Amino acid sequence: MKQRINLSVSILLFIYVASINCAQANEMHKSDSQGFNTAEFIFDHVSDSYEWHILTFNHHHISISLPVILYSKKTGLHVFLSNKFHHEHGVYRGFKIETEGKFKGRIVQLNEKGVLDETNPLPYNFSITKNAFSIIITSILLALIFIGIAKRYKSDPSSPPKGLQNVFEPFIIFIRDEIAIPSIGNKRYIHFMPYLLTLFFFIWFSNLLGLIPIFPGGANVTGNISVTMALALFAFFTINRNANKAYWKHIVSPPGIPVFLKLPIPIMPLVEFIGIFIKPFVLMVRLFANILAGHMVATVLLSLIFIFSSMKACLGFAVAPISLVFLVFMSLLELLVALIQAYVFTLLTAQYIGMATEEHH
Repeated sequence: MKQRINLSVSILLFIYVASINCAQANEMHKSDSQGFNTAEFIFDHVSDSYEWHILTFNHHHISISLPVILYSKKTGLHVFLSNKFHHEHGVYRGFKIETEGKFKGRIVQLNEKGVLDETNPLPYNFSITKNAFSIIITSILLALIFIGIAKRYKSDPSSPPKGLQNVFEPFIIFIRDEIAIPSIGNKRYIHFMPYLLTLFFFIWFSNLLGLIPIFPGGANVTGNISVTMALALFAFFTINRNANKAYWKHIVSPPGIPVFLKLPIPIMPLVEFIGIFIKPFVLMVRLFANILAGHMVATVLLSLIFIFSSMKACLGFAVAPISLVFLVFMSLLELLVALIQAYVFTLLTAQYIGMATEEHH
């Protein structure tokens, strides 16, 4: 308790000293109030990009250039690195990354006059972006870990777990005993275990890598609506591909519902049919919103230092300790959220599969 009091007093004294010397520090460190764009800083962090920014040293940006793969109906296939856009006013081979308008952030094609080609503004884009590259890294990491674990189980299933096998076995058993079997049933769960395990560990690892501020972390993978949409579509097809007759019969004619809710206007069948699409939509939005919110809150806390510095230099020093304390707390909370969101997505998917495959009694 005494140490906590001393720490609190030290922080308050630091803020007080920084505040009373504000006038002197402001004369020494004048900053332009327009020099820091908070919205741009936040959205640059959470959005996807064609390069992986590592750090900025002495006004020099150190980044990893990623492959740009484009196909144009006029000029054919183009493959090059994204650093080509850093030359010739950001134009390379008639392509550029648009910085404004409705195509902002996307690669557009220019015509012979060097302006946007209205007839074919967007080429087919198969580029490896930051999020796509992070997905590749996560997939390789998962393959290296779990192929090794699977080989050990196959070669000697009776031996006690060792190394990484000892780390991940509790999670595998938990998913089997607490998610798959209760949701899907003893007879059918084994068929869906590979999918559920892949889903859980992919989301969890992607969330954890997103919390690491340096390469190969920092990508906002599951905070990207396209990624969560893809995961939701996989769940949608898995659920409906394995659904039995009882499931579809329940949708067409829900049991225990008064006839006037079915005929002449099929109110309940329509609600049940819409529910087929609402389930994956909920999965998509829940994961996307929670992870995106965590990243945005963290960047807002960090932005407070620069916002106050743009007002007066000393205020940045005064706010920095408080902002960093909350940032560390938020990061620790995000570690828990990363696991919870992987668990919730897997649990809901398993429950939806169980509802679609449950036999009629």
